[in-house]
Amino acid sequence: MSEILRVEHLKKFFDVPAGTLHAVDDVSFTIQEGQTLGVVGESGCGKSTLGRTVLKLIEPTSGKIFFEGRDITDISKHENRELRKKMQIIFQDPFSSLNPRFCVSDLIADPLKTFGMYGKKELEERVLEIMDLVGLSRRYAYSYPHELDGGRRQRIGIGRALALDPEFIVCDEPVSALDVSIQAQILNLLQDLQDKRKLTYIFVTHDLSVVKHISTDIMVMYIGVMVEKCPAKELFARPLHPYTKGLLSAIPVPNIHHEQKRVQLQGELSSPIDPAEECRFVKRCPYATDICRCKQPTYEEVTPGHFVSCHNVREINGL
Repeated sequence: MSEILRVEHLKKFFDVPAGTLHAVDDVSFTIQEGQTLGVVGESGCGKSTLGRTVLKLIEPTSGKIFFEGRDITDISKHENRELRKKMQIIFQDPFSSLNPRFCVSDLIADPLKTFGMYGKKELEERVLEIMDLVGLSRRYAYSYPHELDGGRRQRIGIGRALALDPEFIVCDEPVSALDVSIQAQILNLLQDLQDKRKLTYIFVTHDLSVVKHISTDIMVMYIGVMVEKCPAKELFARPLHPYTKGLLSAIPVPNIHHEQKRVQLQGELSSPIDPAEECRFVKRCPYATDICRCKQPTYEEVTPGHFVSCHNVREINGL
C-alpha cells in the first residue's frame, strides 16, 4: 500500500474585518492509497476548509501538499486543471451544488465535456454507465434536480465526481443533509465504490457515528488545529485528548440498561481570529495547567500511530 497524499504544516488564513481568521493552522497528515481519513469536529473547526485547500480549490497560506509524491502546492493553472482528473469533491448540499438548469445527463456529462474526452455517442453511453454505477435509474436521465429527492440528487453529485475516474475524493459532509435511512444508502454506495475502484477518501463530517463505519483513520479538529489522529477503532476504544473524550461521550447509546458517563465540556470557545499563544482548548479543558495557557502544544506520537496535541496527555491517561 503506497502513500497517495501527504500534507505538511498546512495553514489557511483569511483576512476578516476583525483580524486574521486561522481556519486551518499547522495541520499535517498522510493517507495511504485505498483508505479513508475521517475528519471530524464541531461546525467552524476548519474541516471543510482543510478538504478544499488540499484539493487546491482554495490556495493555502503556507505548508506543503504532496499528491502521489509530487509537490502540488504551487502548480500552474494548467497543471491544476489536469489534476482535476485525479482529485474530485462531493459537496454537502446535493441541491445547491447542482445547476438547476441542467438535467441529470448534462450534470454528469459536464466534466467530460470540459475535458473533451468523448464523442457524442460515447458520451451518452458513458453517462448511462455512471448512472448505473451510482444506482440512479436511467429513466431519470432527463429529469431536473428539483424533480428528485435528496438521495438521488446526491447520487448525481457522486456520479459527477466519478466521471473523470479520479483516484482521490474529498467527501464534504455528503450525508448531513439527508434523512437517516438515505444516509445509510449513500454510505454503503461510497464504500462499494471504494472497494471496486480503489478510491481514497477524505470524509468530512461532524457526525461521529457516521465516520466510525467508513473511516480507516480519524482526525479530530478543534478551532483550526488537529488535536488527535489515529486508527478509527482505536479512537473509539481509547480516546486520549479531553476534547475527543467529550465528543465521544455525547454519542447516544441505544441501550436503556447502559449507564453512559458524560464528559461535560464547559467554558467558552477560544476565538480563531488572531488566536492567543495558548492551547486552543484551554478554556474548556478540566486538566489545563500553566503551560497550556502560554503555549500551543505540538502534536506528537504518544503511542504507535496515535498522534495527540496536548501538553498533559500522558498524565491525563496514565501513560
